[in-house]
Amino acid sequence: MNLKAFEVSRLPRLVFGEGTLSRVPSLIEPYAGAVLLVTGARSFQGSPSGVALLDSLKKSSREVHSLAVAGEPSPQLVDQAVAEFKGAGVGVVVGIGGGSALDAAKAIAGLLRVNQPVQNFLEGVGPELPYGGPAVPFVAVPTTAGTGSEATRNAVLSQRGPGGFKKSFRHEKLVAEVAVLDPLLLASCSQAQIAANGMDGLTQLLEAYLSPKASPFTDALAEAGLRLVGENLPVWYSQTDRAAQARGGQLYAAWLSGVALAHAGLGAVHGLASPLGAFFPLGHGEVCGTLVASCTKANLQALRQRQPESAALGRYATAGRLLTGQGHLDDAKACQALVEVLERWCAEWKLPRLSAGGVTEAQLAAVVAGCRGGSMKTNPVVLTDEELTAVLQERL
Repeated sequence: MNLKAFEVSRLPRLVFGEGTLSRVPSLIEPYAGAVLLVTGARSFQGSPSGVALLDSLKKSSREVHSLAVAGEPSPQLVDQAVAEFKGAGVGVVVGIGGGSALDAAKAIAGLLRVNQPVQNFLEGVGPELPYGGPAVPFVAVPTTAGTGSEATRNAVLSQRGPGGFKKSFRHEKLVAEVAVLDPLLLASCSQAQIAANGMDGLTQLLEAYLSPKASPFTDALAEAGLRLVGENLPVWYSQTDRAAQARGGQLYAAWLSGVALAHAGLGAVHGLASPLGAFFPLGHGEVCGTLVASCTKANLQALRQRQPESAALGRYATAGRLLTGQGHLDDAKACQALVEVLERWCAEWKLPRLSAGGVTEAQLAAVVAGCRGGSMKTNPVVLTDEELTAVLQERL
C-alpha cells in the first residue's frame, strides 16, 4: 500500500472514563501557581461534581480563581479575562464545559503571558501576527459531546452582528496538556444539547473524512467515530436504558472528531456555519445539524455531475455504511442511506431551521459571500454560489 505523506501534530494526554474528573487535582500538580477555572455560565461550580472538585483543589492549598463564560466567547471577553488574571500568578488553566467554555479557556491560557490582544492573532482579522507564546498549561474537561475542542489547536471566537465574524486563534502551543473525558459529566445534557452537539461531532467526522487533506491517520479516526456515532447517538438521545453507556461512546467519538478535523480540515457545512454564527444568534451545533443533510446532497450531486471519478463518492458510501451499520449496501444505496439518516435525525430531533435565528431570503447572498475562507477550502468539490444558496434555502 502506497501511503501518502502526512504529519500528526501534538495531541493532549487523554484520560477517559467515568469518575476521571476526580483526577484533575493530581493531573495539574506538575504546574505550579494558581488555578484559573473557566466554566460555562450554567451551574457547574454549584453542582455536586463542581463542589467536589473545588473542595479537592482547596485541600491541595491551591489558590483558585473562577470565570464563567456565557455563550460563544468574543475577543473582548478573552481580553478582559486576560487583563483581570494576568497578575494572579496563574500556573494552569482548567476549562470545564462545552465548546464555548473550552475555547475561551484555551485562548486565555494562550495570552496570559503574552502582552497583546487576541485579535492580533485571529485568522482573517487584524494583522494576523505570528503567535510565539508562551502559553499557560491548559487542561480541558468537556461536559458535552460534539465540539472536539478538547483535542484541537484552535479557539473559535465570535463577534456577533452585521459586521461580525467567527474566526480562530490557532497554534499548536494552544493544544491542551491533558483532556479529561468523564462520561458522568454528560448526564445532565438535555435532548436539545445531545442533538446539536452530536450533529456537530458527526459533521466534523464526515467532513474530515471527505477532506482532500485526509490521511490514513485521520481516516482511521473518522471511520471509528462514524461507527460510534451511529451506534450511540440515537440511543443516548432516546434516553433508553442504554443511554449511560451510549454517552461514553459519543464522548469518545467527539474526541475523535476533534483530532480528525485538526489534521484534515472541514467542509461546506462549517464554511457556511462561520458567517451564520457571526451574523445571527444561531448555535453552532444547531447550524451544523440543520445543514449537514442538505450539504451532503449538494456535494453528492456536484461530484456526480462534475467529478464522477472522484474518490469522494466512494468515501460518502463508506460513511453511509458506517453510520447506518448497513455494511451490505452498494455505493449508490449507501449514499442514499447516508442522506436519509441525516434527514431523519434532523427532523426527529427538531434541529431548528435557519429562520429561527432570523435568517431571511434577502440575507443569503451575504452568507454565501462570507463562507469562502477556511473550511470551505477543504470541501471535496467546489460548490457554486447558486448551489450554496440552494442549500440555505432548503433549510430556511
